[in-house]
Amino acid sequence: MNEAVLKNARNRSTQNQSQKKTSGIVQKKRMNREDFVVKSILFLCAMVSILTTIGIVAVLLVETLSFFKDVSLLAFLTDTKWTPLFKPEHFGILALLSGSVLITLGASLVALPLGLMTAIYLSEYADDRVRRVIKPILEVLAGIPTIVYGYFALTFVTPLLRVISPDMGVFNALSASIVVGIMILPMVASLSEDAMVSVPKSLRNGAYSLGATRLEVARKVVVPAAFSGIISSFVLAISRAIGETMIVTIAAGATPKLTLNPLESVQTMTAYIVQVSLGDIQHGSIEYKTIFAVGMTLFILTFLINLIAQWLKRRFKEEY
Repeated sequence: MNEAVLKNARNRSTQNQSQKKTSGIVQKKRMNREDFVVKSILFLCAMVSILTTIGIVAVLLVETLSFFKDVSLLAFLTDTKWTPLFKPEHFGILALLSGSVLITLGASLVALPLGLMTAIYLSEYADDRVRRVIKPILEVLAGIPTIVYGYFALTFVTPLLRVISPDMGVFNALSASIVVGIMILPMVASLSEDAMVSVPKSLRNGAYSLGATRLEVARKVVVPAAFSGIISSFVLAISRAIGETMIVTIAAGATPKLTLNPLESVQTMTAYIVQVSLGDIQHGSIEYKTIFAVGMTLFILTFLINLIAQWLKRRFKEEY
């Protein structure tokens, strides 16, 4: 009798173990299928962005090569006049490039120091209540449509500047530079502040224990430690300024010229693309192909800036 009971108990135990093992195998297969499905979806999402980038570059490259079949590359890079829509035609990208560089430099002079100082204040001086108020305001400022910024530059900033300099034209690079700088300032301030906040408090406490002031801690400890993140914010802001369209289209004018005078009207590469895209330009004509040549120049310029930024990040990156 006892042997029969023990035998039944062993059988039940064996069956339970077999059922648990089967259940575990089924559950593992289900988890593997779910992991495979999620991995496939994420892979497809990543491929969409990669294929989109490849498609954009391919279109730019094909149309740009077609453009240079009719226009000399040397003339494109060295000619100081840009008049593809008028006779005689000139295709000197320097006129548009100088306008883009002038606007970008002006915007950088406004946004980078102000954004960095704002980030230092938020991370090192402001208490939590002030930070919770100021940072959302900066983020709201970043969400304002650029066309609103453009009309703000034309109807508010330019009249103020003309009071100081009456000879300044209605369309000028200075007004556009200031407003583009205001537009990218929240990006610099927010990203730089995030990089500074991530610096370990132990570094700050060590500097304070050595007798450093709050300014010295911010300038000699926090900023160098967060330098790679600060550089990233600068590069994103500069790339945003180079690619800005509506502000420069409305406020800077449409006069392509090789000049570094911010009081004059200039035309940037993005503003020219807008001008041609809205005009009655025949598809496939040389005027139409200039859009892609200018776009490829803009792409190469931002790509080089990003390469320099990546080198700087690797060069000054800190590990904690």
